[in-house]
Amino acid sequence: MTDFLQVATATENREEAEKLAGSVVTARLAAGAQIVGPVVSVFWHQGEFGTGEEWQLLFKTRADRYAELEAHLLEHHPWKNPEVSAVPIVAGSDAYLRWVERTTEPESGN
Repeated sequence: MTDFLQVATATENREEAEKLAGSVVTARLAAGAQIVGPVVSVFWHQGEFGTGEEWQLLFKTRADRYAELEAHLLEHHPWKNPEVSAVPIVAGSDAYLRWVERTTEPESGN
C-alpha cells in the first residue's frame, strides 16, 4: 500500500489559503485540503518574537507526491519562506486511503 502524508502550511488570510488550496488540489498534488482559521501563531521571525493570525492549510497526499507538492507550495506561496511540513498518516480507513491514492494519481501524459 502507498504511504500517505498530511502536509501543512499557513497563509495570512482566507483568500490566499483558498487560492493556494485550489491550485494544489486542481493539480492533483493532494486529494483534498482543509482550511482552518483564523489560528493564532506564536513564533520567532528574523530574530524577533511575534504573534499573528494565520489560516492553516492541511493537505492529504501520497508520500511519492510530496516533492512535487512541496515545490508547488514554495513556488505559489505568497511568503518567501513558508512552513511546509509533513507528518505520516499511520492509519486510516481503507476506503478513505484508497480515495487519496486514486485522486492523487498523476494524470497520464504528465
